[in-house]
Amino acid sequence: MSVLEVRGLSKSFGGLVAVDDVSFDLRKGEFLALIGPNGAGKTTCFNMLGGYLRPDAGSVKLSGQELVGLRPRRIVRMGVGRTFQITRTFLSMTVRENVQMALIAHHKRVFDMVSRATRLYVGEADALLDLVSMKDQGDRACSELAYGDLKRLELAIALAHEPALLLMDEPTAGMAPSERVELMELTAGIVAERGVSVLFTEHDMDVVFAHAHRILVLNRGALIAEGTGDEIRENALVQEVYLGGGTVFGEVGHA
Repeated sequence: MSVLEVRGLSKSFGGLVAVDDVSFDLRKGEFLALIGPNGAGKTTCFNMLGGYLRPDAGSVKLSGQELVGLRPRRIVRMGVGRTFQITRTFLSMTVRENVQMALIAHHKRVFDMVSRATRLYVGEADALLDLVSMKDQGDRACSELAYGDLKRLELAIALAHEPALLLMDEPTAGMAPSERVELMELTAGIVAERGVSVLFTEHDMDVVFAHAHRILVLNRGALIAEGTGDEIRENALVQEVYLGGGTVFGEVGHA
Protein backbone atom coordinates (compact mmCIF):
# COMPACT_ATOMS: atom_id res chain seq x y z
CA MET A 1 0.00 0.00 0.00
CA SER A 2 1.18 3.52 -0.78
CA VAL A 3 2.14 5.81 2.10
CA LEU A 4 0.29 8.71 0.47
CA GLU A 5 -2.76 8.40 -1.78
CA VAL A 6 -4.10 11.57 -3.41
CA ARG A 7 -7.30 11.33 -5.42
CA GLY A 8 -9.16 14.05 -7.30
CA LEU A 9 -7.59 16.93 -5.38
CA SER A 10 -9.07 20.25 -6.54
CA LYS A 11 -9.02 23.88 -5.39
CA SER A 12 -10.32 27.10 -6.93
CA PHE A 13 -10.05 30.71 -5.84
CA GLY A 14 -13.04 32.47 -7.32
CA GLY A 15 -12.86 31.77 -11.05
CA LEU A 16 -9.22 30.64 -10.92
CA VAL A 17 -8.64 26.89 -10.84
CA ALA A 18 -5.41 26.43 -8.89
CA VAL A 19 -5.42 22.61 -8.63
CA ASP A 20 -7.54 20.56 -10.99
CA ASP A 21 -8.38 16.90 -10.22
CA VAL A 22 -4.85 15.84 -9.22
CA SER A 23 -4.26 12.19 -8.31
CA PHE A 24 -1.03 10.37 -7.46
CA ASP A 25 0.56 7.86 -5.06
CA LEU A 26 3.77 8.01 -3.06
CA ARG A 27 5.46 4.78 -2.03
CA LYS A 28 7.45 4.03 1.13
CA GLY A 29 11.00 5.35 0.88
CA GLU A 30 10.33 7.18 -2.39
CA PHE A 31 11.78 10.57 -3.29
CA LEU A 32 9.06 12.18 -5.43
CA ALA A 33 9.42 15.61 -7.07
CA LEU A 34 6.53 17.91 -7.93
CA ILE A 35 7.56 20.47 -10.54
CA GLY A 36 5.89 23.02 -12.78
CA PRO A 37 6.22 26.58 -14.08
CA ASN A 38 4.97 29.70 -12.33
CA GLY A 39 1.36 29.37 -11.20
CA ALA A 40 1.26 25.63 -11.79
CA GLY A 41 -0.32 24.96 -8.39
CA LYS A 42 2.56 23.31 -6.55
CA THR A 43 2.36 25.33 -3.35
CA THR A 44 -1.45 25.19 -3.31
CA CYS A 45 -1.21 21.41 -3.58
CA PHE A 46 1.31 21.28 -0.74
CA ASN A 47 -0.87 23.46 1.48
CA MET A 48 -3.82 21.10 0.98
CA LEU A 49 -1.72 18.03 1.77
CA GLY A 50 -0.51 19.62 5.03
CA GLY A 51 -3.92 20.85 6.15
CA TYR A 52 -3.16 24.56 5.70
CA LEU A 53 -5.78 24.81 2.97
CA ARG A 54 -8.97 22.80 2.60
CA PRO A 55 -9.60 21.35 -0.88
CA ASP A 56 -12.87 21.91 -2.71
CA ALA A 57 -12.87 18.23 -3.62
CA GLY A 58 -10.71 15.16 -3.32
CA SER A 59 -9.11 12.82 -0.84
CA VAL A 60 -5.69 12.73 0.82
CA LYS A 61 -4.89 9.52 2.70
CA LEU A 62 -1.80 8.74 4.77
CA SER A 63 -1.44 4.98 5.17
CA GLY A 64 -5.17 4.67 4.56
CA GLN A 65 -6.23 7.45 6.98
CA GLU A 66 -8.02 10.49 5.59
CA LEU A 67 -6.29 13.83 6.20
CA VAL A 68 -8.75 16.22 4.57
CA GLY A 69 -10.50 18.29 7.23
CA LEU A 70 -7.78 17.80 9.86
CA ARG A 71 -5.76 20.67 11.30
CA PRO A 72 -2.03 20.92 10.47
CA ARG A 73 -0.98 20.03 14.04
CA ARG A 74 -3.05 16.85 13.93
CA ILE A 75 -1.61 15.94 10.53
CA VAL A 76 1.92 16.38 11.89
CA ARG A 77 1.14 14.05 14.79
CA MET A 78 -0.16 11.47 12.34
CA GLY A 79 3.25 11.36 10.68
CA VAL A 80 3.59 14.22 8.21
CA GLY A 81 6.60 16.52 8.54
CA ARG A 82 7.21 19.66 6.53
CA THR A 83 9.93 22.14 5.69
CA PHE A 84 9.17 25.53 4.16
CA GLN A 85 10.63 27.87 1.53
CA ILE A 86 11.40 30.35 4.32
CA THR A 87 12.87 28.68 7.39
CA ARG A 88 10.77 28.69 10.56
CA THR A 89 13.00 28.56 13.61
CA PHE A 90 13.24 30.40 16.94
CA LEU A 91 16.20 32.70 16.30
CA SER A 92 16.51 33.65 19.98
CA MET A 93 17.03 30.01 20.99
CA THR A 94 19.99 27.74 20.50
CA VAL A 95 20.13 25.12 17.80
CA ARG A 96 19.56 22.33 20.32
CA GLU A 97 16.67 24.15 22.00
CA ASN A 98 14.86 24.43 18.67
CA VAL A 99 15.00 20.67 18.23
CA GLN A 100 14.03 20.14 21.87
CA MET A 101 10.92 22.26 21.34
CA ALA A 102 9.92 20.09 18.40
CA LEU A 103 10.45 16.95 20.50
CA ILE A 104 8.41 18.43 23.37
CA ALA A 105 5.56 19.18 20.96
CA HIS A 106 5.80 15.70 19.47
CA HIS A 107 5.55 14.09 22.91
CA LYS A 108 2.78 16.52 23.96
CA ARG A 109 4.77 17.89 26.89
CA VAL A 110 3.41 21.40 26.39
CA PHE A 111 3.30 22.30 30.08
CA ASP A 112 7.04 21.69 30.36
CA MET A 113 7.97 24.09 27.58
CA VAL A 114 8.78 27.03 29.87
CA SER A 115 10.00 25.59 33.14
CA ARG A 116 11.90 22.50 32.03
CA ALA A 117 12.44 22.77 28.29
CA THR A 118 16.24 22.89 28.36
CA ARG A 119 16.40 19.67 30.39
CA LEU A 120 14.12 17.58 28.20
CA TYR A 121 15.16 15.32 25.31
CA VAL A 122 18.76 16.53 25.22
CA GLY A 123 20.09 13.20 23.98
CA GLU A 124 17.36 12.84 21.37
CA ALA A 125 17.97 16.38 20.13
CA ASP A 126 21.71 15.77 19.82
CA ALA A 127 21.06 12.55 17.89
CA LEU A 128 18.91 14.43 15.39
CA LEU A 129 21.50 17.17 15.07
CA ASP A 130 24.14 14.51 14.49
CA LEU A 131 21.93 13.07 11.73
CA VAL A 132 22.07 16.40 9.86
CA SER A 133 25.78 16.99 10.70
CA MET A 134 25.12 19.78 13.21
CA LYS A 135 25.77 18.20 16.60
CA ASP A 136 28.79 20.44 17.18
CA GLN A 137 26.58 23.52 16.74
CA GLY A 138 23.99 22.63 19.38
CA ASP A 139 24.91 25.51 21.72
CA ARG A 140 24.94 28.19 19.03
CA ALA A 141 22.13 30.71 18.73
CA CYS A 142 20.07 30.24 15.60
CA SER A 143 20.56 33.92 14.81
CA GLU A 144 24.26 33.15 14.18
CA LEU A 145 23.69 30.38 11.65
CA ALA A 146 24.36 30.61 7.94
CA TYR A 147 21.30 30.08 5.76
CA GLY A 148 22.36 26.59 4.69
CA ASP A 149 22.71 25.55 8.33
CA LEU A 150 19.23 26.90 9.09
CA LYS A 151 17.88 24.65 6.34
CA ARG A 152 19.59 21.63 7.88
CA LEU A 153 18.24 22.57 11.31
CA GLU A 154 14.74 22.80 9.87
CA LEU A 155 15.17 19.27 8.54
CA ALA A 156 16.16 18.05 12.02
CA ILE A 157 13.08 19.77 13.48
CA ALA A 158 10.83 18.06 10.93
CA LEU A 159 12.41 14.68 11.72
CA ALA A 160 11.73 15.21 15.44
CA HIS A 161 8.11 14.33 14.72
CA GLU A 162 9.14 10.90 13.35
CA PRO A 163 7.37 11.45 10.03
CA ALA A 164 6.42 8.69 7.64
CA LEU A 165 5.98 11.41 5.03
CA LEU A 166 8.12 14.53 4.65
CA LEU A 167 6.86 17.47 2.56
CA MET A 168 9.69 19.76 1.44
CA ASP A 169 8.62 23.01 -0.23
CA GLU A 170 11.55 24.44 -2.25
CA PRO A 171 14.15 22.95 0.13
CA THR A 172 17.14 24.54 -1.63
CA ALA A 173 15.66 28.00 -2.24
CA GLY A 174 18.20 30.73 -1.50
CA MET A 175 21.10 28.30 -1.12
CA ALA A 176 24.42 28.29 -2.93
CA PRO A 177 24.90 25.48 -5.48
CA SER A 178 27.27 23.52 -3.22
CA GLU A 179 24.83 23.83 -0.29
CA ARG A 180 21.97 22.56 -2.47
CA VAL A 181 23.92 19.43 -3.32
CA GLU A 182 24.86 18.80 0.32
CA LEU A 183 21.30 19.24 1.62
CA MET A 184 19.71 16.97 -0.98
CA GLU A 185 22.38 14.28 -0.57
CA LEU A 186 21.79 14.45 3.18
CA THR A 187 18.03 14.13 2.70
CA ALA A 188 18.45 11.26 0.23
CA GLY A 189 20.59 9.41 2.77
CA ILE A 190 17.95 9.84 5.47
CA VAL A 191 15.28 8.59 3.05
CA ALA A 192 17.33 5.48 2.37
CA GLU A 193 18.21 4.86 6.04
CA ARG A 194 14.82 5.53 7.64
CA GLY A 195 12.42 4.66 4.85
CA VAL A 196 10.82 8.10 5.00
CA SER A 197 8.78 9.05 1.95
CA VAL A 198 9.50 12.52 0.55
CA LEU A 199 7.45 14.77 -1.70
CA PHE A 200 9.33 17.92 -2.68
CA THR A 201 8.89 20.92 -4.93
CA GLU A 202 11.97 22.43 -6.47
CA HIS A 203 12.87 25.09 -9.04
CA ASP A 204 16.41 23.79 -9.64
CA MET A 205 16.08 21.11 -12.30
CA ASP A 206 19.60 19.82 -11.65
CA VAL A 207 18.50 18.98 -8.11
CA VAL A 208 15.30 17.35 -9.35
CA PHE A 209 16.88 15.11 -11.95
CA ALA A 210 19.80 14.18 -9.71
CA HIS A 211 17.71 12.98 -6.76
CA ALA A 212 14.05 12.26 -7.60
CA HIS A 213 13.00 8.65 -8.10
CA ARG A 214 9.94 9.90 -9.98
CA ILE A 215 8.72 13.30 -11.12
CA LEU A 216 5.21 14.77 -11.30
CA VAL A 217 4.64 17.76 -13.59
CA LEU A 218 1.85 20.27 -12.96
CA ASN A 219 0.69 22.90 -15.41
CA ARG A 220 -2.21 25.27 -14.77
CA GLY A 221 -3.30 23.11 -11.87
CA ALA A 222 -3.45 19.84 -13.81
CA LEU A 223 -1.07 16.89 -13.69
CA ILE A 224 0.30 16.58 -17.25
CA ALA A 225 3.10 14.03 -16.82
CA GLU A 226 4.51 11.47 -14.41
CA GLY A 227 7.59 9.32 -14.73
CA THR A 228 11.31 8.88 -14.25
CA GLY A 229 13.78 11.63 -15.02
CA ASP A 230 14.48 10.23 -18.48
CA GLU A 231 10.78 9.91 -19.25
CA ILE A 232 10.11 13.49 -18.17
CA ARG A 233 13.07 14.86 -20.16
CA GLU A 234 11.75 13.19 -23.30
CA ASN A 235 8.10 14.15 -22.80
CA ALA A 236 7.11 16.50 -25.63
CA LEU A 237 4.29 18.14 -23.65
CA VAL A 238 6.58 18.89 -20.73
CA GLN A 239 9.17 20.38 -23.07
CA GLU A 240 6.48 22.55 -24.63
CA VAL A 241 5.23 23.79 -21.25
CA TYR A 242 8.69 24.72 -20.01
CA LEU A 243 10.52 25.90 -23.07
CA GLY A 244 8.12 26.17 -25.96
CA GLY A 245 9.44 23.02 -27.58
CA GLY A 246 13.06 23.21 -26.38
CA THR A 247 14.93 20.11 -25.25
CA VAL A 248 17.11 21.32 -22.35
CA PHE A 249 15.62 21.99 -18.92
CA GLY A 250 16.60 25.12 -17.07
CA GLU A 251 15.45 26.63 -13.80
CA VAL A 252 11.84 27.66 -13.40
CA GLY A 253 10.22 29.98 -10.85
CA HIS A 254 8.14 29.41 -7.78
CA ALA A 255 4.44 28.51 -7.82
